[in-house]
Amino acid sequence: MKTMKLSKTSRKNFLTYALVILAFVILQALAAAGTLSSMLRGLLVPICAYVVMAVSLNLTVGVLGELSLGHAGFMSVGAFMGVTTAISLQNAIPSAELRLVCALLVGAVFAGIVGFLVGIPVLRLNGDYLAIVTLAFGEIIKSIFNNLYLGLDSHGFHLSLLDNKLHMEDGGRLIIGGPMGIGGIQKIANFATGFALIMVCLIIIFNLVGSRAGRAIMAIRDNRIAAESVGIPITKYKMMAFVTSAAMAGAAGALFALNFSTIVANKFDFNTSILVLVFVVLGGLGNMLGSIVAAAALTILPEALRQFADYRMLVYAIVLILVMLIRNNPTIRSFLERFRLSRKGGAA
Repeated sequence: MKTMKLSKTSRKNFLTYALVILAFVILQALAAAGTLSSMLRGLLVPICAYVVMAVSLNLTVGVLGELSLGHAGFMSVGAFMGVTTAISLQNAIPSAELRLVCALLVGAVFAGIVGFLVGIPVLRLNGDYLAIVTLAFGEIIKSIFNNLYLGLDSHGFHLSLLDNKLHMEDGGRLIIGGPMGIGGIQKIANFATGFALIMVCLIIIFNLVGSRAGRAIMAIRDNRIAAESVGIPITKYKMMAFVTSAAMAGAAGALFALNFSTIVANKFDFNTSILVLVFVVLGGLGNMLGSIVAAAALTILPEALRQFADYRMLVYAIVLILVMLIRNNPTIRSFLERFRLSRKGGAA
């Protein structure tokens, strides 16, 4: 029975890999043929960033079982640190692809460090208390970047809070300008790197979930008291999942920010955290493939509904409600289950 379960999980994982690769090949072929719309071309990198955000949050919400409402905070840390890295290395590293990889790594590392620091007090909480504290963390991060000034000259970095008193030499560059964010960004993010980031995140998550540590994390989700009673270190494994999720969100933030010429802290507010949580809930808790499909579909949908002008967000909300009602309708779910079993029986 255990072997059958593991085999089923492996098949599902390989199906996820295959569908992501297939989508990438199809979109690349359409782009090369010139048949991809300009709207969809402009959304390819944001879709990749939101997919990574969705699967990383699913690690916390679906696999660990803790509700986090400040995931956009980790995304903002990765975005600002990643862009700062890309700008700082502009003269030292001529290759845009190499600068992009460095930016993703630095964004992931800084977001992981912040996730660790936040997790020390936060992960001792559970349920609603943890959700409220992570929500506060996201708002604190946004406020910090809204009041942060960072410049670079021949003497190195200059940092100031609340006002622009950097005292840089002539020719120095203001990188982060408080509420104005970062402007003049060289757009070096691309769809191929976004696809590679999705694959790396899926490999990390699937290997973590299938490992001994992953089984411990799911045991904590299913019954914290029982897991603690058999000697599982609760805080250690919760921290492992939380920091991994934060690091992936940081890489997604760097990818997202390097696709735009300007980025501001208000982009990564509470609404962004809720949007990513909608991706996870709509796709299914613990279901990475569902999160990928939901993130891609709900990123494209608002842009596709622009023809409805002022009513597009109303239509968007109605579509979300209908999808959730259909997903949670027992009659429809039983029908789909019978349909799946009948197809499996016919194939046999």
